[in-house]
Amino acid sequence: MTLPAWIALGLLLAALVVAGLGALRLRALSRRVGSFECGLRTAGAESASWTLGIAHYGVGRIDWWRSWSLSWRPGRTWSRHDLVIVGREPFGGADARPDSYLVRCRYREQELELTMARAAYEGLASWLEAAPPGRRDVVV
Repeated sequence: MTLPAWIALGLLLAALVVAGLGALRLRALSRRVGSFECGLRTAGAESASWTLGIAHYGVGRIDWWRSWSLSWRPGRTWSRHDLVIVGREPFGGADARPDSYLVRCRYREQELELTMARAAYEGLASWLEAAPPGRRDVVV
């Protein structure tokens, strides 16, 4: 085998390893108890594209990971105390499921939009409403 063939084989093998690690990461994140699919974008930026991800309930926080990444650290973390649901509406995107919602949230002073299934929204609203005493916000 010539040197360019070995290089091509090595690159192919490296690409397969990276793809395999990404698939294992995605599977591990999505199978955790308390995980749900959740798209994210900054509010008010309708031209901005959605970033697909997986959110997971933690103790007093929600961690969010990008779907297509190799990082084992969450891309975003929102504390339960500072996350407020501002509103929700049926999500009518091109690839939307019939039971999906566009959920507008505020985290500290930042506005963000999330997409999620109806069951995931109901879980999020319940989780926020069931916060410990001292946090009595009404969820829309």
